[in-house]
Amino acid sequence: MALIAIAADKGSPGVTTAAVALAAVWPRRVLLAEADPAGGDLVYRSAAAHGGPLNPNTGMLSIAATARRGLVPDQLWDHVQPLSGGLEVLVGLGIAEQAAGLAGLWPTLGRAFASLADSPNAPADVIADCGRVSGDTPAVELFPHAALVLLVSRTEPEALARVRDRAAALSTKLHGGPRGAATLATPLIGVLLVADPSSSGKLVNQVNDMLVHAQTGARVVGTIADDPAGADQLAGRRRGRLDKSLLIRSARKVTADLHQQYGAAWTVPAQEPHAGAGR
Repeated sequence: MALIAIAADKGSPGVTTAAVALAAVWPRRVLLAEADPAGGDLVYRSAAAHGGPLNPNTGMLSIAATARRGLVPDQLWDHVQPLSGGLEVLVGLGIAEQAAGLAGLWPTLGRAFASLADSPNAPADVIADCGRVSGDTPAVELFPHAALVLLVSRTEPEALARVRDRAAALSTKLHGGPRGAATLATPLIGVLLVADPSSSGKLVNQVNDMLVHAQTGARVVGTIADDPAGADQLAGRRRGRLDKSLLIRSARKVTADLHQQYGAAWTVPAQEPHAGAGR
């Protein structure tokens, strides 16, 4: 799997936290790309490997000029910064107005992200934090190049109804129409629930039934623990054993399950896990 796009329908269900947590425990080399047209968060919440702040001008903003001349996947690494834990990040835009500089370039970025796994020099999977999406959000242009689109949702009834409707809309856009559980297509549309671990098992079954009944072609791929303390640790706002947090433990299970189910299709040779934030 080369490109995993993570997004939400509305509100702040924790897309960035989920993306960082999954990337931190990803079992192969991974690039975390802040591809939210509304702007990224990591420059405000995370420190660079050198101990200082991340450079807001190196990342999605700097790659715009390069991409207009054509973009070879390995060129992505020229715009990457390592976080203090070792996670390699393509820092997002500073403000939504800067997204104009990427107009027309989202498909080019999508192809580069998807092809990075096949790089002969520095192969890696890409996890793209796409923020909130709607019908006219340019980040949706990344989705046709993804192997997996993950929609993050909390578990309130209105949130589940929205993720069901968003999954159905994406299925129509990406696959040409509604699909039942037996007709899954690429990119797979998955739902990642942010939930209390004590009640997640029953909830997953209920949400899957809802998604199948609505012929969304989507299904729940896992749950991320609703763990504010762990999220603060991941963002560097709180001290503690991050690797023991419910957040990171749940992220490890999600990544393990994804690799178990789809690992045969991931052709990048296995590498030693990086020293990510969750280690």
